[in-house]
Amino acid sequence: MMALWAAIALSAALIIGPAQAQVFADIERIAGPGGDRAEQPSIVVLPGDRALLSWTELSEPFDATVKTALFDGSDWSKPVSVATGDDLFVNYADFPSAVGFADGTLAVHWLRMIGSSPYAYGVEIALSSNDGATWGEPITPHSDDSAREHGFVSLLPDGEDGVVVMWLDGRDYDSRQPDGPTNAMQLRSTTLTSGAILGDDVVLDRRTCTCCQTSAAMTDDGTVLLAYRDRTVGEVRDISVVRRIEGRWSAPVPVSGDGWEIAGCPVNGPAIDATGERVALAWYTEAKGEPTVKLAFSDNRGASFEAPYTIDLGNPSGRVDLMLLADGSALVSWIEITGAGETLLVCRATAEDGCRAVQQITVSASGPSLGFPRMALVGETVLMAWTEPTQSDEGRANGGTRIGVARATPREGFANQ
Repeated sequence: MMALWAAIALSAALIIGPAQAQVFADIERIAGPGGDRAEQPSIVVLPGDRALLSWTELSEPFDATVKTALFDGSDWSKPVSVATGDDLFVNYADFPSAVGFADGTLAVHWLRMIGSSPYAYGVEIALSSNDGATWGEPITPHSDDSAREHGFVSLLPDGEDGVVVMWLDGRDYDSRQPDGPTNAMQLRSTTLTSGAILGDDVVLDRRTCTCCQTSAAMTDDGTVLLAYRDRTVGEVRDISVVRRIEGRWSAPVPVSGDGWEIAGCPVNGPAIDATGERVALAWYTEAKGEPTVKLAFSDNRGASFEAPYTIDLGNPSGRVDLMLLADGSALVSWIEITGAGETLLVCRATAEDGCRAVQQITVSASGPSLGFPRMALVGETVLMAWTEPTQSDEGRANGGTRIGVARATPREGFANQ
C-alpha cells in the first residue's frame, strides 16, 4: 500500500513539476565545479554553512586526479588537486570522500593501486589545515600493505582533533581459495588525529560482503554507528551495525533480517544518519527476488530498530543515501528504473507513516550511470550531487561525464500534516 501511494505521488510530481512537489519547496540545478570527465562526487558539511565536494577527474591517457572545492552557499571555490597519477584506483562504487575535524582540519581519502591485480589497492588520506588550499603527504590508515583490496571507507569526526576511519579490508581474503569462515573481507577501524597520528588498527567483523559501501553516524552521546552489508557462511548478505560506546566496539548486530542469499557482492551499501537519540537507516535488498529499498528508525541510538518501511516504487536499483532533518523526518535518495530511464528520487519519511512524499531530481535516459548520488544538509538547504552523462550539441550522449548538482529547500510544516 505504501509503495502504491508513493507511485501516485511520483506521478503527480512528474506532471506538475518540481515547484509544486511535496518534498521540496523549491529545487534549483546549479553548475558543478568539475570538468568534462568528472565523476564520483561526495559531499561533507563544514562549519559556517559550507560544504566540501570531492570527486575524481579523468584525463588522457590514463591519469586520474582527486579534486576538492568548497561551496559557500552561492558559489564554488577554484578546484584543488589532492592526488593524481595513473595508479589511482578509479571505481564508480568505491569513491573518494572527505571529512572535517572539529578543530577545522580537513581530510580526504582516495584509493591507489598496490599490486598488479585489478582489485589490489590501498587507502590514502591527506590532511589540510588551510581549508583545502593545500594538502599534506598521504597517510595509509591500515597496517596491512598486502596486494589485496582495502576500500569502501567511512570517515567520521571524533573529538576535538580526530576522526574515526572505517573500511573493508582484504588482508585475509583470497578469492582463489574456498570461501570458508575465515576467507572473507573484514571490517576494520582506526583513529587519525589532525597531527597525523594513527591509532590501533582493529577488526570489527571478520566476515563481510566484499564490495558494498559502509556508512557511519554519531549520536548525541558520542556513540559511533557503522552500518555495512554483512555476509554469513551460508551467503546471506543483510545489513548489520556495529557501535562504539565509550571507546569500545560492540559485536556485529544484524538489523535488516531480509534473508537475501546471494553468492556474490551486490555493490549496494546502506546509509545511516543520527540526530540526538534518533537514528535512520536505509538499504537495498533483493530478498525473495524482490528489489526493494527499505527505511527503518531507531529512538535508542541504534540499539534496536523499528519495523522497516518499503519506500521504493517497485523497480529500484538501490544506491541509497540518507539524512535526518531537525523535525525527525528523513530524506532518502535512491535510483529507480522508470520509463524515462535511470531516475534519482528523493523521499521524505517519518517514523510514524513511512514515505509520505516522493520527488524526481534527475533522469539519465542514456549514457553512463548516475553513480551513487550523495546528499548533505548545508544550513537549511539540501545539496545533492551525482555523476551524469554529457551530451553533444545534438543532444546525444557522447561518453563523457560531469558532476550534476542541485540545491533544494525542504517544504515547511511537513511533520505537522
